[in-house]
Amino acid sequence: MVTSSSAQDEDLLEKVEQLLSEHTEDPKVALLRDMMKTILRLHDPEVDVLDIKILNRALKELRYGFTVFHPYQHVRKVSIYGSARTPQEDPNFQLAYRFGRLLSERGFMVITGAGPGIMWAGHEGAGRDNSFGVNIMLPFEQAPNSLIAEDKKLVNLKYFFTRKLLFVKESHATVLFPGGFGTLDEGFEVLTLIQTGKTDPVPVVCLETPDCDYWERWMEFVRGQLLPRGLISETDLSLFKVFHHEAEVVEEIEQFYRNYHSIRYVGNKLVIRLQHSLEPTELHQLNDEFNDMLLEGEFCQTSPLPEEYKDAHVRELPRLVFHYNRKDAGRLRQLIDRINVCQSAMRSSFLSS
Repeated sequence: MVTSSSAQDEDLLEKVEQLLSEHTEDPKVALLRDMMKTILRLHDPEVDVLDIKILNRALKELRYGFTVFHPYQHVRKVSIYGSARTPQEDPNFQLAYRFGRLLSERGFMVITGAGPGIMWAGHEGAGRDNSFGVNIMLPFEQAPNSLIAEDKKLVNLKYFFTRKLLFVKESHATVLFPGGFGTLDEGFEVLTLIQTGKTDPVPVVCLETPDCDYWERWMEFVRGQLLPRGLISETDLSLFKVFHHEAEVVEEIEQFYRNYHSIRYVGNKLVIRLQHSLEPTELHQLNDEFNDMLLEGEFCQTSPLPEEYKDAHVRELPRLVFHYNRKDAGRLRQLIDRINVCQSAMRSSFLSS
């Protein structure tokens, strides 16, 4: 008698054989075939079992995480970071609750680490239906809070690096509340990824109550130590902002996507997809104000490039295309901010509201 598990294994083996023998131009199939080759190369006496266990667990965690988030891929999400040790009576806990609630009212979903403290507050404010939990399994302190436990949008992870990847990949903004090593680690990692061009620009906000000076003290360190030593540039300070009220942060996130939609590279060209076309005078102003970002040529407004036609959900959007020198992510953020306050974008936004 063939067991269910054995039948599933046989089915998977048949799919592997079909995948390896299939002749197709499908890039997904080509990538899967390449992954199979990488896996087979692990069957080597010089590869430790522990190394294989790490790869196996990481692959399973990411596959499951991608599956959980996929049905919500077109809903904007905000990652909320903050201390698990913040008590409910702390004003920053109440601020996180109000922030989560306002986000859900404006159509956003939230992603937190699924633990207590600030994470609980964000989930409680947004509500279970609008919350994702990306939980890290630790020997103490961290277990899924009751608001997200057993929910289909909860992912439990062993490794911090898979957890961080999901946070960055799936969110459209990052908001940091006062926290410990973990919060600072996650905040600096997001800023590093944006600064080095390893992830797309997103709003990064440090949020605290008006009577809290946590982020002001942090800013003193950044401005007093990193900047004077030349460890960061002045424009890097454009990659994040500090706020004290939840409404200001939601407005900042919505403003970021007022005209900017998304970004991608096509060859050596950077393509910024826009919600609304720019006026000729506005395009001229961009060429004057941001020509230091150009490797050559100028900013051009175009329809989708041939390489983008497969992206059906953004095919109708206008594009701003240019040869970006890839030297200064802070300037790129300033360019996006400038695009979002162009009169054409503001006018189109007003007419559609």
